[in-house]
Amino acid sequence: MKKIFSIIAVAAMVMTASAQTKVTLNTYSGTAVDKYAGMQCDVTMNRYLFTGWNTVALPFDMSEQDLDAVLGQGWQLERLVGVNQQGSVVELCFQECKAEGVKAGVPYILYYAGETGTKKFLVNTRLTPDYSPLTFTTEAGVQVTMSGAALKAQGKGKYGILALHNAEARFTRVDSEDNVFYATRCYITTSTQQPLTMVARHLGANEVTGITDIVAGSDVVDVYNIQGMKVASGVRAADVNNLVPNVYIVNGRKVIVR
Repeated sequence: MKKIFSIIAVAAMVMTASAQTKVTLNTYSGTAVDKYAGMQCDVTMNRYLFTGWNTVALPFDMSEQDLDAVLGQGWQLERLVGVNQQGSVVELCFQECKAEGVKAGVPYILYYAGETGTKKFLVNTRLTPDYSPLTFTTEAGVQVTMSGAALKAQGKGKYGILALHNAEARFTRVDSEDNVFYATRCYITTSTQQPLTMVARHLGANEVTGITDIVAGSDVVDVYNIQGMKVASGVRAADVNNLVPNVYIVNGRKVIVR
């Protein structure tokens, strides 16, 4: 009798767990995933993708292999690693990170080589409600923040990739209150009310490195921004990592400070 009760108890636990962990994410209004935080879930997500550059921020991890299964061949994934500014033009530096896959809550730009339409994502993974905006400061002191939309967000004043401009990943300012950013998309905000023109620079996975990979910590170096303007003279290499997070040039190599 004791054995029978044990079997029934285990079966009930399995059925309860199964019912609790099937989650369908709404990629328009969004889904509150707080109650599933840290749980292993069978997740279904239908996401509309345009041929070309899209933005994506997901509440779960996906490996390169997982993304291959959904997106097929030719896709690319990039993360914002720095910004530069000349006048009203801000250059957004994106670095290839396909091999790392998607990390939960991190905003990315995603190049999709297939036909425009809805793609179904089916993954068994852990969900997180925590999103991690990426913030960088330009030479002019303007803060540029790229964020993921966990829920549908008002668009006015933010910058996003319009379908019209997705061939070149151009972020355009939204000036209408009628426009929104749907869940799992990303947008950029700045610390200035001045309208800015944003252009994307695409960096290869190995095009940017850490300072310790090219010089010893005790070496003294000059530091330039990616546009060739000197931003620091005679800095110990070990202190380069204390600079404002961005992409710099040291000894002719691109160096990332996070």
